[in-house]
Amino acid sequence: MKSINDRSQDIGAFISQFDDATVICRCEEITKGEIRQAVHDGMFTINEVRRYLRPGMGLCQGQTCGKLVRVIVARELNVTSALLDPATSRSPMRPVEMKVLGNEEVNHG
Repeated sequence: MKSINDRSQDIGAFISQFDDATVICRCEEITKGEIRQAVHDGMFTINEVRRYLRPGMGLCQGQTCGKLVRVIVARELNVTSALLDPATSRSPMRPVEMKVLGNEEVNHG
């Protein structure tokens, strides 16, 4: 069985498919072909693909495209999707004023 950690294995040449223009991640507008090409560029894990292209990092945080990306990557590597580690989840962040963290009362006067 192939290992995704063995980067010396040749996964073959990238061959375009008829549905490569299909948008998989709507938040970041990433196509199936872009994900497939990323694998052929050496991105063998979900986290590497996320850092390279940003699927699953938009507003839905991968709720819409996460499983699809996983299946596409596994198919390109010719492994089962169970061999792929899940993507690292992070909470959505936004700036917070220090006075909120310091529990200070806001004076609007």
